[in-house]
Amino acid sequence: MVESRKFSLVKPTLETPFHIDFEWWQNNDREWRVYLRSLLDEEAQGKFGDLIQGDVMVDWVDPETAEVHQVDGLQHVVITYASKQESFLSAQTSLVECVFRLLLKNGNAPMTISEMSNELGRDGKSILGLLSGVRVYRGIRPVIEK
Repeated sequence: MVESRKFSLVKPTLETPFHIDFEWWQNNDREWRVYLRSLLDEEAQGKFGDLIQGDVMVDWVDPETAEVHQVDGLQHVVITYASKQESFLSAQTSLVECVFRLLLKNGNAPMTISEMSNELGRDGKSILGLLSGVRVYRGIRPVIEK
């Protein structure tokens, strides 16, 4: 099980796994829902309208453990629908945005900096420098094992 509330005093490396800590993001950015909604095109907003409004929770089955979890409907739509669209991940976007979208496209499964670098074709040291600083971008944080 992954615990995302603890802070680590260990400096991340190229092999440190990162994920989007949605709980951290929700607690530290009042506009997180606005941002996630902006990732949906007009068609998706119409198709999933009821699911992405308010604090709708949906059941999600973990494909590895078969455990059922309650997840935010908007997060679910972005991860399972929007991130699968061909135009979702583009090399022309900023590094933070590329990493964030890659994690969404990967179902928010933890990825190391090396894996991100290979997938994005971007320098691993640049990604590491960005994610290992004091500032947390869009909830992207190292995974802390319990």
